[in-house]
Amino acid sequence: MKSVLKKIKPSEFEQKQFMSAVDAFTKKLKKNLSHAKVILGGSAKKGTIIAGNHDIDIFVAFDYQKYLNLDISKKLGNVLKNSFPDLKINKVHGSRDYYQTVFHDYPIEIIPVLEIKHANQAQNITDNSPLHAKWVEKHATQKIKDDIRLLKQFCKAHKLYGAESFISGFSGYILEILTINYGSFNKVLQAATKWKNQPIIDPSKFYPKRMALFHINNSKLRSPLIVIDPVDKTRNAASALSEEKYKIFIKQAKKYLKKPAEKYFEKTTLEIEKLRKSGAILLEITPLKGKHDVIGMKMLKVFNYLKKELQSFKINKSGFEWEQKNATLYFITKLNVIPKESIRMGPPLHLKEHVKDFKKKNKKHYIEKGKLKAKIKQPYPKLKDFLNNLLSKEYVKERVKKIKII
Repeated sequence: MKSVLKKIKPSEFEQKQFMSAVDAFTKKLKKNLSHAKVILGGSAKKGTIIAGNHDIDIFVAFDYQKYLNLDISKKLGNVLKNSFPDLKINKVHGSRDYYQTVFHDYPIEIIPVLEIKHANQAQNITDNSPLHAKWVEKHATQKIKDDIRLLKQFCKAHKLYGAESFISGFSGYILEILTINYGSFNKVLQAATKWKNQPIIDPSKFYPKRMALFHINNSKLRSPLIVIDPVDKTRNAASALSEEKYKIFIKQAKKYLKKPAEKYFEKTTLEIEKLRKSGAILLEITPLKGKHDVIGMKMLKVFNYLKKELQSFKINKSGFEWEQKNATLYFITKLNVIPKESIRMGPPLHLKEHVKDFKKKNKKHYIEKGKLKAKIKQPYPKLKDFLNNLLSKEYVKERVKKIKII
């Protein structure tokens, strides 16, 4: 797909501008650092960046022996304050705190790590990140890097890109591993159409056949695809991948291989007016402040909660999308009004404990054919009233900053 690659591969000018900002930032940072190295990370370092993706990952690798038992996050925070007194630096809390800022209009994440040579030295998962970049650089030719770009764009187009918990898709690193392992974009898709019974991808050949299953923590083996991290044989790099996203990837791979076309690389966004005309209920969420993954998961929980509660209106279609500042939710229902009264089914009479509990919760109960039943009044039979009541619930309010029907 040369036409797609032409669109998604950064131009020389874009790369030059990008690297100019990186160089200026790292030069200032290095002036106040001792016993640490400044390393460009992420797709920019690996040479797999997509045009328009201007996020910069900077790793500050502290001397292992000197800083093994010290707070390198705090150390980095002080260095950043001294190096960039005029910049707003945000601390992001995680398993090890890191920092975010904007420099020359580029969003930058600055991550403290310990400088290690082997994965078994890592004190935190982020310590392995520079090793990941080195592995990709070593094994990816320019042709492979371009194919990685195609695979990333393919996943972005189908909302499969990202290992964050609210996405549960393919991380950039997994897609790099897969492309290097199989040899090209097309070969990854061809292999995916044959994936069955939790396939194991082990590019460094750490284990014979399926022996990896006996060496990796069971909690990391729940994903439908096992990708052995080529720099850390104890880690399943695909542990965050959900069954849903795995199946969508295989489905889209089959469709693309049957009839390749540019449309499979084109990202679609919600067509608000089209949804509105179809009768959809549209909502906008303003997220809380915090770590991207955490606030994204909170919004997804609100979406799932609303979806569950609205089932009585018979949902035909629903969606959740979060790209920039606010998230958009929609629900298309078969019904706009439900009966003012409904029947709640209870337990059979011989289940005495359950019967007691049901009677306690439902005062207006009765017996029919050996089972308890209760008539339940619906105070909000109209869809919008019902939804507005849901939006006022504590479950929703504590997870988002603001939510409204649009």
